[in-house]
Amino acid sequence: MDTTRELAAFLRTRRERLAPSDVGLPESRRPRRTPGLRREEVAELAGVSVDYVVRLEQGRGLRPSASVLDALARALRLSDDERSYLFDLAGQRPSVRPPRLVRPPASLARLVDDLSPLPAMLLDHRFDIIAWNREMSALMLDFGELPDEHRNAMWLCVMHPALRGFFRDRDLVLREGIADLRAACAAHPDDTALTGLVASLTAGSEEFARLWAQRDVKVNGRGHKRLAHPDAGPLTIEFEVLSPLQEPHHRLVIYRAADPASQAALDALIGRATRPLQPVGASDGRPH
Repeated sequence: MDTTRELAAFLRTRRERLAPSDVGLPESRRPRRTPGLRREEVAELAGVSVDYVVRLEQGRGLRPSASVLDALARALRLSDDERSYLFDLAGQRPSVRPPRLVRPPASLARLVDDLSPLPAMLLDHRFDIIAWNREMSALMLDFGELPDEHRNAMWLCVMHPALRGFFRDRDLVLREGIADLRAACAAHPDDTALTGLVASLTAGSEEFARLWAQRDVKVNGRGHKRLAHPDAGPLTIEFEVLSPLQEPHHRLVIYRAADPASQAALDALIGRATRPLQPVGASDGRPH
């Protein structure tokens, strides 16, 4: 990611989404040729010069200080996640070291199994799926049958035909996932595999390209997803995302039924997934 150009574009899009009334400014009688706040209004709110805002939005190599970034974040009404993204782009937070391990420690992989009967999986910061239990496979699909390059939660959501109708609120799920992925890109600007994933999805999906260009930023730690399972029918799950202290680049994702009807559907799926039991020593298709 070219962080200078991305910083410029991000500031422009955040400015253009605001109306004067959003920030307590009176509406001007002068007609606006483009949507959003004017640069001079942002400059006034942030306490910087108009020329400074112009140069930032033109990507002219400025390195704003933490205090200026704070002022811009307040002026543009950025969320906490968007503020963190802004600081990452400007290089004002300690750079995140790349993961030390390709695969998780054995204890984390065992934890995913131990969470049964709750569907669970372990992701890295690129959304690569690196461990899962049988319940998650029953709910979504058999990740073990996928090639390595397709074992990625974002790729599957965008590109895999079997999941195209899986999320009843597909647009919302994509928006939230892409907003989360954008935050990861800013935190890992030198990760060529991550930027390659974004480039591949942008080239391969007009849907992804359209949503990526909106530059939404939001880290999703919990929420609901409404599913349309091909066997169990409609159900709703709650998800929780946890990060191990010693492996902060990993995310443990846990699903739970959100209501009694969804619990019954999930129980039926899990029952099919766990019968018949495999012989001791048989491979279940998961990485170890």
